[in-house]
Amino acid sequence: MSERRQVLLRLDPAVHDALMRWADDEFRSLNGQVDLLLRRALTEAGRMPRNVGPPPRRGRPPARDTTDS
Repeated sequence: MSERRQVLLRLDPAVHDALMRWADDEFRSLNGQVDLLLRRALTEAGRMPRNVGPPPRRGRPPARDTTDS
């Protein structure tokens, strides 16, 4: 897997606050929300590269079933 790149992004404070609220509503980080929106925009514009991987999974892993079968 290739290394993820860091980008400095300057935003209007009102845009930042709106993105932060949206991310919170969907239980994502601000970075995750921006990544999702950029991927969606690239796909809709027909500009998503074919070799791009899925977004990285973040957060807790799924709970394991501990019941005895």
